[in-house]
Amino acid sequence: MTRARLKNAFITSMIVLFLALPLAGVKTEDGINGTIIHWRIGAVAAAALLVFVGRLLWEMAEEDWRAGAVGFIGGFAAIFMPFPTAFLHTVAVGVGFAVAARAVWAAVARGGFECEAGSPSATPLPNPPNRGEGTLPCLLRRGFPISEKILAPARRPNAILGLMVLFACVFPATPMASRYALDVATMVLTYVMLAWGLNITVGYAGLLDIGYAGFYAIGAYCYALLSQHIGIGFWSCLPLAGLAAAFTGFLLGFPVLRLRGDYFAIVTLGFGEIVRLVATNWTDLTNGPNGIAGIPRPTFFGLKFARFAPDGQTTFADFFHIAFNPNQRIIFLYYIILVLAVLVGLLATRLRRLPLGRAWESFRENEIACASLGINSTWIKIAAYSLGALVAGLAGAFFAARQGFVSPESFTFTESATVLAIVILGGIGHPLGIVLASIFIIGMPELFR
Repeated sequence: MTRARLKNAFITSMIVLFLALPLAGVKTEDGINGTIIHWRIGAVAAAALLVFVGRLLWEMAEEDWRAGAVGFIGGFAAIFMPFPTAFLHTVAVGVGFAVAARAVWAAVARGGFECEAGSPSATPLPNPPNRGEGTLPCLLRRGFPISEKILAPARRPNAILGLMVLFACVFPATPMASRYALDVATMVLTYVMLAWGLNITVGYAGLLDIGYAGFYAIGAYCYALLSQHIGIGFWSCLPLAGLAAAFTGFLLGFPVLRLRGDYFAIVTLGFGEIVRLVATNWTDLTNGPNGIAGIPRPTFFGLKFARFAPDGQTTFADFFHIAFNPNQRIIFLYYIILVLAVLVGLLATRLRRLPLGRAWESFRENEIACASLGINSTWIKIAAYSLGALVAGLAGAFFAARQGFVSPESFTFTESATVLAIVILGGIGHPLGIVLASIFIIGMPELFR
């Protein structure tokens, strides 16, 4: 262990110590004689110590997979361990999984765990991608070859995303999963789904859409109106809401996509505002600014998450013979948006590798060269615009089902700007960056709250 690593780890831990001291080291409480201050110096010092150890393992994980294994085991064990404060719990879990992610990233970046010199499997490569001179990778130095195609540079972020999805799947079972934390996580996943949908339009095709909240509103109002007036359930109306938003994008695409650059952006902004104003002023259909209340919640194959069920129906708790808990519905909604977000992410990633995705990227880089190759730019743009609208419609239907209430105030320009900011901050065309940006933009304000 070099002196430079110790120095870097010490500096990082001191930065965490001084930043966390005013945020997590002091707790105030109203008392009879005034404000009572509780100092939690021990928890902050323990967090700084965890960061010190984690930084050492972080740098070691770049060269040794065992450091990553230690981080993963430690992070997974910290999920179920009791901690004096939620801040210390979050730091312990975050440090452990960050070290594990670093090890996976480093291993994939250098083409896996390389064989030792002289190993029978150490076949020289003429020019391994992104590694210079080296050998074919071997698994855990045991001589099991790994395909270079599997470890291609384009798939490097997939390992990190896989770890994040795995953690998201077990998150409701952890001690950190309070009702408030699940609500925040559900909101973050909703914006991840929206940003992945907008990334198809902005990131892949290069179409600057700043009226994305319009499609979001169409999906929400579609489910609200169909459930109120026709009695269609959530699962039947979910694809209908997505198709309604996609069809609107398809119709809007023909006149709008003839424009370019700032003109296109201004027209999409106008579309988003038109949808909001229509929802505000068409009181006979949308109830105007008062909104639509009493929207049915999603059910689990017809089983409602309620304490008591109407005559002839069964609740989720009664069917599975478990005690009723209000958090059951919150957890169910969390898993719905998690599955939807993962499916959208897989769809977007797959589309990027298909000829359609290649055409989007070529159009984004140079529309004239794309048209000269015989690619129909109009249909390419309409496909990207409609698919992005489809994802927004699905997210809107889930939003209406989760809230049980929709109003025009939920679909202002701020929503479009927030989703666009997530796409830009995360890196246009980068799914992993969008997830991290969603956590930062949506989750960070709740953490500091």
